[in-house]
This record gives sequence, structure tokens and C-alpha cells, in this order.
Amino acid sequence: MKRLLTVAALALTVTGFSAAAEAKGCIKGAIVGGLAGHAAGHGVIGAAGGCMVGRHYANKKDRAQQQQPSR
Repeated sequence: MKRLLTVAALALTVTGFSAAAEAKGCIKGAIVGGLAGHAAGHGVIGAAGGCMVGRHYANKKDRAQQQQPSR
């Protein structure tokens, strides 16, 4: 069962990397989330959550940089 969940999570992750802009922040977040989730016994769920949070912060950073006036 655990192997099936891992394969399903990897398949969803690969399809989510279709565009480079969407992957920004995901890999770093997935690594951190996967390690934290592994410590709690839920590595795949932690990696998926970390990916989502990493993308959110990367998008937030990009929006903040676009709103700053250029010098």
C-alpha cells in the first residue's frame, strides 16, 4: 500500500512539473516537507504539502518583486 501511494505521488508530481514556472519553489519545499513528514511517519504527504507551500512562497516573492519600482 505504501509503495502504491509513493508511485501515485510521484506520478502527480511529474505531471505537475509540466511548466518550469510552476515548479519554482516546489523542489526545495518538497525536500523540506518530505524530511519533516518522514520524521512524523508521513513522508509522501509532507513532500506534497511542502511542494505546495514552496510554490506559494515563490509566487508571493515574484509578485512582490514585480510590484517594486525599478531604479
